[in-house]
Amino acid sequence: MSQPPVVVVGASAGGVEPLKRLVAALPPEFPGSVFVVLHVPPYSRSHLPHILSRAGTLPAVHPEDGEPALPGRIYVAPPDHHLLIEEDRVGVKNGPKENRFRPSVDALFRSAAYTRGAGVIGVVLSGVLDDGASGLWTVKRRGGVAVVQDPADAEFGSMPLSALEQVDVDHILPAADIGALLARLVGERAAPGAEVPMSEDEQRRLEVEVKIASGGHALELGWTELAQPSPFSCPECHGVLFTVQEGPAARFRCHTGHAYTMEALLTEVSETIEEKLYQTLRAMEEGVLLLRRMEQRAAQSGDPGNAARLLDKARQVERQSQLLQRLTQQDAGARLDDVLPGPG
Repeated sequence: MSQPPVVVVGASAGGVEPLKRLVAALPPEFPGSVFVVLHVPPYSRSHLPHILSRAGTLPAVHPEDGEPALPGRIYVAPPDHHLLIEEDRVGVKNGPKENRFRPSVDALFRSAAYTRGAGVIGVVLSGVLDDGASGLWTVKRRGGVAVVQDPADAEFGSMPLSALEQVDVDHILPAADIGALLARLVGERAAPGAEVPMSEDEQRRLEVEVKIASGGHALELGWTELAQPSPFSCPECHGVLFTVQEGPAARFRCHTGHAYTMEALLTEVSETIEEKLYQTLRAMEEGVLLLRRMEQRAAQSGDPGNAARLLDKARQVERQSQLLQRLTQQDAGARLDDVLPGPG
């Protein structure tokens, strides 16, 4: 007898309430396993299993690595660990971050698609940015079912909208209706469409990415031979990022394993730029303070020429810091010529 479908669910900001509504509608005899990734701070304690157990009839747990994946259970990713599906067992791993997160929705979805193929139902709920879109694309590529919370029903619609932009989604509906849909899909033991054959390169790349999420070494697994080098560097380790094309969307992974979508990479680069700007501003302001103190000492010691030179330099750096201050206060993506004076 074939294994029943598995349900993989991804959420971020605003995701707890739709998760509660989803599990509340699952019947006690639900024959599938449910795997949930919710973005949480890495060192905080997660109470999500307790919350979901109280919301519905199915027990929810933080699983141990390697325990059997049983029907009628909800497995919740522990903080700072990827939750993966490894054949008929649960994987709890400490692989590299994806889209700046561990656990990653994409990592869970890819592992499910790799091991269960067309028997996967992927669900994307409320959240910011676009984690889950790439993984849901892989679920569909393998013949699985794609379900997305209606963005109008989500507290934060970015994750659902990103999934809708990148994936041919099968069902779009409010969170309160998703549980009943899942019960029907799993109860029928059916998925729309058969598993879609993948090329050898696609299969190999998917296998390697699942192994990377499990903690495998990307370089030793041959990642650099499976994707094209890009002109961008990894914000976390500064290694070269390699590009993967998935339908209309491109994403990136470095040779140490960190992965980014285009949107996540832009967010990380923008935050790095802002951080560097403030570091430069701090250094310039400290320089002004130091120059003015040196100017005062030169004046007190009877060296007016040196004092005047130091005061002039302090004023010059102060003007530059004021320009930089204005730049840091601009909206993200502001052009330099919106802030700096033009010629003349």
